[in-house]
Amino acid sequence: MQQELKSEITKQIIIDKAFDLFYKNGFKTTSIDKIMKETTLSKGAFYHHYKNKKELGQAIIDLKVQKRVVQGMILPLKKSGNAFQILERVFITRLQKLPLFDKQHGCPMNNFINEIGNSEIAFQNALKNIIETWKTALVQLIDRGKQEQSIKEDIPSKAVAMYLISSFEGIRGIRKLYADDSILEEYLSGLAFYLKQIKA
Repeated sequence: MQQELKSEITKQIIIDKAFDLFYKNGFKTTSIDKIMKETTLSKGAFYHHYKNKKELGQAIIDLKVQKRVVQGMILPLKKSGNAFQILERVFITRLQKLPLFDKQHGCPMNNFINEIGNSEIAFQNALKNIIETWKTALVQLIDRGKQEQSIKEDIPSKAVAMYLISSFEGIRGIRKLYADDSILEEYLSGLAFYLKQIKA
């Protein structure tokens, strides 16, 4: 039991440090040596838990990236209340409350998609699954909004959901290029305008 706990703690340390380094420096440029130097654990500890960096990357998508998207963007969509207000709050408030580090380094999921999404099928499927889960939650909220008449009945739910996800992820990437929030504020203004167009 004690050994199992120690093993789980070791895995968590590796995952946490690797996530931080992948987020800050990118997946491809972060070596196993760099990760283990940050953890102060031996390289043998890494290979005891993971076959290679690819397996670690998969674990990080499953345990860290997906968790961030679920907690920040999916679960809040499932709350009770006015569907349009929930939609507005989730997308606008999330961007307004982003820490400076997150603004400077973009979205971890989007970074993975742009860096390795087209080259590793396992990563591609895992990342696509997160997007599809997010899209499904959005469609459900939009459809609920139509029923309760807080969102226009004639709008295409899937198209709106995909547009919101794409534009949100896009601005997370674009913000990395700027030294301040001016571009983010322009996007938020445009997003607020767009959302008014779908409000009933």
